[in-house]
Amino acid sequence: MLDAYIYVFTSGLIWIFAGAGIGIFVGSIPGLSGAMVISLTLPMTYFMNGNDALLLLVSMYIGATTGGLISATLMRMPGTEAAIMTTLDGYPMAARGEPGRALGLGVLASVFGGIFAWVMLAVLSPPLSAIAVKFGPFDIFAMTVVALSLIAAVSQGSLLAGLISAAFGAMLSLPGIDPISGSIRLTFGFSSLDNGLTLLPVILGMLVLGQVLIDCEGVLSGTKAGKAKARVSMHWRDVTNYLMTYIRSSFIGTWIGILPGVGGTAASVASYSVAKAASKTPEKFGNGAEEGIIAAETANNAGTVGALVPLITLGIPGSVITAVLLGAMVIHNLNPGPLLFAENPDVAYTIIAGALAGNLAMFLIMVVATPFLAKLAHINKAYLLAPIVVFCMIGAFSVSSRFFDIGVMLVFACLGYVMTKARIPTGAFIIAYILTPMAEQNLRSGLVIYDGSFLPLITNPVSGILLAIAVLSIVWSLRSELKLRKKQKVS
Repeated sequence: MLDAYIYVFTSGLIWIFAGAGIGIFVGSIPGLSGAMVISLTLPMTYFMNGNDALLLLVSMYIGATTGGLISATLMRMPGTEAAIMTTLDGYPMAARGEPGRALGLGVLASVFGGIFAWVMLAVLSPPLSAIAVKFGPFDIFAMTVVALSLIAAVSQGSLLAGLISAAFGAMLSLPGIDPISGSIRLTFGFSSLDNGLTLLPVILGMLVLGQVLIDCEGVLSGTKAGKAKARVSMHWRDVTNYLMTYIRSSFIGTWIGILPGVGGTAASVASYSVAKAASKTPEKFGNGAEEGIIAAETANNAGTVGALVPLITLGIPGSVITAVLLGAMVIHNLNPGPLLFAENPDVAYTIIAGALAGNLAMFLIMVVATPFLAKLAHINKAYLLAPIVVFCMIGAFSVSSRFFDIGVMLVFACLGYVMTKARIPTGAFIIAYILTPMAEQNLRSGLVIYDGSFLPLITNPVSGILLAIAVLSIVWSLRSELKLRKKQKVS
């Protein structure tokens, strides 16, 4: 084990910094993704040493996750799915003249969550993965229900608008292949919809191009870039001031990351929602709350490292990117899963050490780059909009090489523009769109296992407790909104 750490922190550092730097750059560009750059890099690793290849790819994974906060904070355009929640408070903080502060909070939260999850990865991998793999379909369904019930946390004071947005997102996720029967449904005769609406064009249209349309109004009306000084603000006392938020979000992110197929987006949603519910000033969330940025970024980076637990201990990928990493291990004649520690312990511990080194490299690169990146918030957006549109077009087309996906992106751009103007939260739409297929598949799989009975949903301890949490969260959200309305009437 010690030899693996020595190797990583000596000759392996060049691959660590290269991977983290490339990942941050790609993750910060709306339209590009970590999965895309790792997939493109994979063929280049054929002739590399297996350990070096995995260090490069793992560092890219960590860097891309963190890079997403840059565009999410500065332009309200999440570079990655996991950065969707960061836009809610990062962008308002940057818009009021504190881009450096917002980025500083995000970077510090990212490295805290990543290192916390690394400790869990290094010390508790086998027992944690053994527990997670026992989760049945009803348990996973109940977990997604909890995430969906917490959508009120991203509705910014309007529970009804949030629920309408979520219902619309859930509805549009249904066309395509039935997850159980395999039949085609709700395509209305359009063969291009046989596989449903691809996620990336939907996100790019709704969140990125929708914001571009809004920004175009400012450009056309002659709005100039801000002149506030971009000063990075990153203080270790932020950790002590928000220590409970850091620890709670790290636990949530790590645990959800360990669960196969759930992902960093669900982790950041759950963490953000819990942080808002526990806050003494929940009304600040969505308007530039420091706790909101910390909760979202801590959880999504913890989830990134947490997803490596089932990968190296069970051979089960927890996300699209870890599925690519699984392919990389197979390409290099490795046996991911329980036998990895027995047959190739050096590889297992190299990946674990690489997760630590990748987070530290990411932190150093972001600290150096943040002063320059923060200034992007004050560049006239007229110079940025055209390149963003081009990258979005490339990103949408690259998924399936179909012009249809570009059309989907443009339609959702208009929808995102209208929803933003109508003050209907787009975040709730995207969250429901992402989580609904997972919820449906696990619910119906559970019904098949239990002969159509819903009773095990309540009688199974894990799913029963999670559903109770979902009900309590809805009641809490209604109570909080009623209190807020009373305060507004009084004032």
